[in-house]
Amino acid sequence: MRIILLRHGQSLGNVDELAYCRVPDHALPLTPRGEQEAADAGPRIKALVGGRPVAVYVSPYVRTRATLRGLDLGEQAERVVAEPRLREQDWGNLQDPVQQEVLKHQRHAFGHFFFRLPNGESGADVDDRLAAFLVDLETRMARDGHPATALVVSHGLTIRLLCRRLFGWSIELFESLSNLETCEHRVLTHDGTRWHLDRPFTQWRDSPDGDTQT
Repeated sequence: MRIILLRHGQSLGNVDELAYCRVPDHALPLTPRGEQEAADAGPRIKALVGGRPVAVYVSPYVRTRATLRGLDLGEQAERVVAEPRLREQDWGNLQDPVQQEVLKHQRHAFGHFFFRLPNGESGADVDDRLAAFLVDLETRMARDGHPATALVVSHGLTIRLLCRRLFGWSIELFESLSNLETCEHRVLTHDGTRWHLDRPFTQWRDSPDGDTQT
């Protein structure tokens, strides 16, 4: 079994933080650069899939669905499931720019995993919904007729937390990792006993508890 994790292409929110004040997070579109990143990622993802069918699970946000369309997988995508549990961490509704900046500083000081946004989620909340998604996904992949490869098109923090849950990484290690770049991917392979990550995430510091990605 394999899971390909792909972050969406560059979105309006990646280049203009004030966009979150006028456009709901779920509705933020890709930029022209993001559209090109998705098109460029298409051949890489197709090469990984190798001409075989793939089951696609995509966050229902506009930017992730647009990224999936840009990949142009065609008939290789045997099934496409819009999966709300793969959405980005919820920061609430339209955001106030002053409060947004204050919350970012508070979150950084408190820790990204446990800090709960007043009108949204904590990282722990996202972790919980991803745990349920992974149980469902592994059950589906074990069934006859499900493609051996699943493609998950999601968001930076969501992908990090999915791996944290799957590999049992510590919270300290999770908070030491950087998000994937836009349209960057990772491949998870199951050898019949455990999952393996094709290459580590970038770390901006060593984990304070000494935990590693291996």
